Amino acid sequence: MSRRRWLVAGAGLAAAAVAGGWFGRRLLVNPCQSDLPFDVPGHPLVRAAWDGIDPAMVWDCHAHLAGVGDGGSGITISETMLSPLHPLEYLQRLFYLNAGCAHDAPGQVDQSYVARLHNLMDAMPVGCKLMLFAFDQAHDAHGVAQPAQSAFHVPNAYAQQVARALPERFEWVCSIHPYREDSVEVLEAAVADGARAVKWLPPAMGIDPASPRCDAFYAALARLDIPLISHAGEEKAVHGIGQPEWGNPLRLRRALAAGVRVVMAHCASMGEDVDLDRGVDGPRVPSFELFARMMADPAHADHLFADISAITLRNRSLAVLRTIIEQVQWHPRLLWGTDYPLPGILPLISPAQLAAENMLVPAAVPLLEEIRLHNPILFDLVLKRLLRSRGQRLAPQIFETRRFFDRSAA
Repeated sequence: MSRRRWLVAGAGLAAAAVAGGWFGRRLLVNPCQSDLPFDVPGHPLVRAAWDGIDPAMVWDCHAHLAGVGDGGSGITISETMLSPLHPLEYLQRLFYLNAGCAHDAPGQVDQSYVARLHNLMDAMPVGCKLMLFAFDQAHDAHGVAQPAQSAFHVPNAYAQQVARALPERFEWVCSIHPYREDSVEVLEAAVADGARAVKWLPPAMGIDPASPRCDAFYAALARLDIPLISHAGEEKAVHGIGQPEWGNPLRLRRALAAGVRVVMAHCASMGEDVDLDRGVDGPRVPSFELFARMMADPAHADHLFADISAITLRNRSLAVLRTIIEQVQWHPRLLWGTDYPLPGILPLISPAQLAAENMLVPAAVPLLEEIRLHNPILFDLVLKRLLRSRGQRLAPQIFETRRFFDRSAA
């Protein structure tokens, strides 16, 4: 089975377990346990994970808000995600909600999802924060919203509201489609209200990052010095109105040329794209290869960055994960993110497999599995800090992301 099909099958199995009420089977579904066992924070491996890191500088730069709109949030999700007649998307919704511990809260899904975020952050050291993502609707080529073709929508106002309610634990990231006539005005208002970055998922939202229609928005991002966090590489989890090729890392060169600080989500670690440097009919190569080429380009040294969310999922190549760890010259430009709630989907990350590849010490496996049942965010941080490849590890500065998003802390 291909790694991509394994991810879909594993996610579907987890979701089916949720739908069937198999909550006791720990290998399939998240039991959503709350407080960490008393001996975990002081465990030598957990202490080693935090070694050299200032918790006050640790902001998870890739965390999703989710829900169904039952709490006045304004969240909307597609009809296909609500209908068993579309089993894959229906099951995706179920396993996302299980990972966020909101699967068994009818009428209170939005509230339960946020309550779980509060619970998780209570266990993190003082100063650690989550950067919570809004998610704009898909828009057509004329900048008109297409709600019927939007997998989900998390309004900027809701992300701001959740962050403002607990500012010591949350920041927020706006999401604005650049084709909108009011995109620059909405961006300026969001920044004034505390947004730390902009989030795009081009294939799902209908954004071609290489289109001149983005130029005014890019100019505003550069003027305001607000980073753009954009998905790069293949996207299978979220359906929408755009073209798959709009996730090609090379298409973000237009933003870089405009002076925008670009964060490529996931280091473009999955899928293939056309090598546009060899023409529009060029060969298809791994998206990660194009990302690596851009990282090596001196012209991008001051503006191209990447987050390390999702790089440990089992649908990613271990060779890619090793490269990210071993390319220490990239580390000053890498940013820690979890892609929460994905680390809470138990089948998608295997510490045992990583230990079998000599990337983790065997003693870390039971510890990590125990942490994940209680706190997927801490699990992600400890896992990535304990990873090794040919004598290298991910540098502490990767996890001190606040300096990138909060210039006053630099």
